[in-house]
Amino acid sequence: MFGSLGIAAVIAIAEDGPFWKSFRNIGLPGWLFVAVSALGMVFLINSLKETTVAHVAVIYATIPFVAAVLGWFAMGERSTAGAILASIAALIGVVIMVGVGAEGSLFGDLLAFGMTLCMAVLMIIVRRAPDISVMPAACLSALVSSLICWPLGEPLAVSAQNLLLIALFGILVSAVGLALFTLGAKRLPAIETALIGSLDAPLAPLWIWLVFGEIPSASTLIGGSIVFAAVVVHVITGTQRKAKERRLLQQKGTS
Repeated sequence: MFGSLGIAAVIAIAEDGPFWKSFRNIGLPGWLFVAVSALGMVFLINSLKETTVAHVAVIYATIPFVAAVLGWFAMGERSTAGAILASIAALIGVVIMVGVGAEGSLFGDLLAFGMTLCMAVLMIIVRRAPDISVMPAACLSALVSSLICWPLGEPLAVSAQNLLLIALFGILVSAVGLALFTLGAKRLPAIETALIGSLDAPLAPLWIWLVFGEIPSASTLIGGSIVFAAVVVHVITGTQRKAKERRLLQQKGTS
């Protein structure tokens, strides 16, 4: 609910005129976005309770493969050789982190994969419908996910300290994080978005270690480093390739 309110505030600031007008024409892709995003949020929050943060993060790092397959089926979008190699390297890192370590649980890992699948589908929806009203759809999805979970817990019994944490989680993840993610997904191929997103794998255990003192296992550190290196190298080489292509186009235009 805090996430929904946060996104509504962003819409109110960014839109000219009454902010509710942006909710009128989200269309079928927008409502599909609402449903998939709400389901993904339910998976995410429960996976964090059932398995370790490191496992959630590294399972999410498999999203390049999921997004690439969905992108090929839905849009005929082929991946570059560099992106495929980077994805394979990231998968190796994930296997080391998840397969070698004894952390986590199978049920929590399955929930994390469900969240990963939902996020990959969101990438395809945004790519297929670039004119989708992303922020209103994200606002509604946050509200829908809260309504789904409300009867399953005791939301009015939360302490003041936890209420503050919940507010920060909703605002930072939904109003800020989801907005940046969906806006960025409009401008990149699905596998590119997924590879950048997979940086969550090595970074999330780092934040948990800094804040809570939860020390990742050796397999988590090794696998996370591989994922991080694969993404960084891919982003750098991709940027260099695009710059080279632009120079070639400029030279052809000049000639």
